[in-house]
Amino acid sequence: MLGIRYYTFYFFALFFVPSVLYADIVKPTLVEISVSTDGKYSIEIRASIEALLTGINSQYTNTKDSPNAQVYDDLRILSPEQLQQKFSTFHQQFTQVIGLKFDGKPIPLHIASVKIPEPGYTKVPRISVVILSGKIDRKISQISWYYPAKFADNAVRVRQINKAEEKWHWSNWQWLKNDQWSDPFTVDQVFHKQPSWGIISDYTQAGFAHILPKGFDHILFILGIFLLSTKWRPLIWQVTMFTVAHSLTLTLAMLDIYSLPPNIVEPLIALSIAYIGIENILVKKINPSRLAVVFVFGLLHGMGFATMLTDFGMPNGDFTLALIFFNVGVELGQLTILAMAFVFAAYWLRDKSWYRNAVIIPASLTISLIGLYWTWDRLDFNGF
Repeated sequence: MLGIRYYTFYFFALFFVPSVLYADIVKPTLVEISVSTDGKYSIEIRASIEALLTGINSQYTNTKDSPNAQVYDDLRILSPEQLQQKFSTFHQQFTQVIGLKFDGKPIPLHIASVKIPEPGYTKVPRISVVILSGKIDRKISQISWYYPAKFADNAVRVRQINKAEEKWHWSNWQWLKNDQWSDPFTVDQVFHKQPSWGIISDYTQAGFAHILPKGFDHILFILGIFLLSTKWRPLIWQVTMFTVAHSLTLTLAMLDIYSLPPNIVEPLIALSIAYIGIENILVKKINPSRLAVVFVFGLLHGMGFATMLTDFGMPNGDFTLALIFFNVGVELGQLTILAMAFVFAAYWLRDKSWYRNAVIIPASLTISLIGLYWTWDRLDFNGF
């Protein structure tokens, strides 16, 4: 019996503890290529210039794992002008390794401008926008894109613009992770808005991906909810309250009605994770107040979701549809976590007399310690 308890404890410890290292993750690069009927194209690359300059790419789940972590941190506090100066020496190397093809023919690339925001809250990556532009023959029928894995994983989509008729067509996103060229994007279609099914698919996937595989803080919060009750009804009630709350603040933030700055939201999200873990240790069953607590914390997590969705972008004219199905994707991700936890732990062990002492308490303790560590790590005293 003792061996089973220790095995269970180590199972949860091995699952949770590595997540501590993911407090400072590497974000994928987002690329939008626009081609216009006036014979021009532009490429917007949303990336961390600090990561580009230090070679920190998607092979690192945490920037601190890189041997250049200190240089990366030093770059993060630079003003836009200072970072712009350092990046200027990297322009040629950058444009020589990324690639754009028109009908299979490589096109020379040139940086038109670079937009670097103020350092702000340095506990999350600063996303800059590198813009490349040039001319395109309207006879071109296909575009292909390449962004090396040594820079980062990337997602790319193409927009066709008919300025005279004020129409456009968005392609679906392509997610590129294996150092490969994109599949060709067709650009000789009749200009029209992206169909509803495409928006539903794109934003459901985006919401799901924000939870699994790299939404570590949200995963820990959902697992913290799971641990105190292994019955589906109270679990669904808690997840529903969490979903309603984060949907509310996500909507308010995306509409620019209300939001809090990241230097407040991120530490509070981490603190919510710690609180859930501590509460699991102190109480043995769910109280009615738990739903209120989960709702309040869901409001915070919604503001965290808004940061990701802002980076991903929202389609013109289909804002509501995209927002709804992003939330659907988040909900599917949350339910997947609950289902996995239920199958691999609760279903087999919940009736054991030692389940609380061997599973709930050690796992909740681990969650609370990670949450407290993240809270301290995300504090930016200069930002208050």
